[in-house]
Amino acid sequence: MLTLTSILTNWININMDWMTANEALTLLGTQPQTLYANVSRGRIKAKPDPADSRRSLYRGDDVRRLAQRGAGRRKQETIAAEAIRWGEPVLTSSISTIVDAHLLYRGHDAAELAETYTLEHLAGLLWETSAVELRDGPIEGPGSIRAGLVALAERAATDWTTLGRSESVLKTEANSVLSTVSMALIGAHSETGPLHIRLASAWDCPDATDLLRRTLVLLADHELNASTFAARVTASTGASLAAATLSGLAALTGPLHGRASIAALQLSEEAKTLGAEAAVLARLGQGRHITAFGHQLYDDGDARANALFDHFEMPQHFAELRAAAERITGARANIDFALAAITRAHNLPEDAPMILFALGRSVGWLAHALEQVTSGELIRPRARYVGD
Repeated sequence: MLTLTSILTNWININMDWMTANEALTLLGTQPQTLYANVSRGRIKAKPDPADSRRSLYRGDDVRRLAQRGAGRRKQETIAAEAIRWGEPVLTSSISTIVDAHLLYRGHDAAELAETYTLEHLAGLLWETSAVELRDGPIEGPGSIRAGLVALAERAATDWTTLGRSESVLKTEANSVLSTVSMALIGAHSETGPLHIRLASAWDCPDATDLLRRTLVLLADHELNASTFAARVTASTGASLAAATLSGLAALTGPLHGRASIAALQLSEEAKTLGAEAAVLARLGQGRHITAFGHQLYDDGDARANALFDHFEMPQHFAELRAAAERITGARANIDFALAAITRAHNLPEDAPMILFALGRSVGWLAHALEQVTSGELIRPRARYVGD
């Protein structure tokens, strides 16, 4: 007997036109390793085969697009335009990358570093300096994204340019900028020491202290994402490190980036009311994307989320939502879902996912700003004019 779930799943499979590996390889005319490389780079979407979990299916539209690309040499401006949309990296960097579904920080597996590192120790690794020690300052009231934006804007208006200054001086300034933004994001607290301890104190969640440490480390950097690219563009102009960090934080506030966890929290409330499967089907029936599931850079699930799931007890309605969404869509829960689940599991503030994201990623933005300054290059893409 056909259920609503099976009918919808079949409809999704038909309309999204999934191919087997043999069908994709025949159309592409390439070796299997090339197919897998295209998946890992986000060029081809893949999902587990419902009929055989050991196999994968590949999105037909993605395969055909790559097949057509290989049929003839494209113009340079077309290559450049596509590079900005999940294509080849547009900048060289030695800070982080994703290889075989593993996030690497300067060649080290981020999940392994998260077992022992603090965010301050990771800043030392990413900035290629000694472990960072943050200074305290007068902060009143709770931390917030707004406070972080204001604090960075005030510094951006007065801090010196990066041009002509030594690398060692800029690394010291990076420490100062991280101190500014972290104090603003965390707010008043009774503890001193590493940032995860300060957060746990500010949020009164001592049981989550080690989980917060792991989360901050895993969020520190993620290749050339939108906010990191924004930070690098700003740094390339010679603007201050505070200005580059402000650019990153501003980009992070978008619903398609740092605020994606808010949508996951909303979906979890619908799952509590309607049931997990009904909530997912309702979203799909409205033609809406199931936020916080799937990631173009990971074929086997978001490595950051996978590194966190074993370290906290997920609320039942979140566990049911994860199972239902993964079964129906074929996409795995990502870091945005993990942040939302952690927030509910430990009764953290509603803006905790954004605070965690911004605090951890500030280390990465500063690392990229330092690297960009060292390159001495201005990032200035060209536009492909399509007007009259």
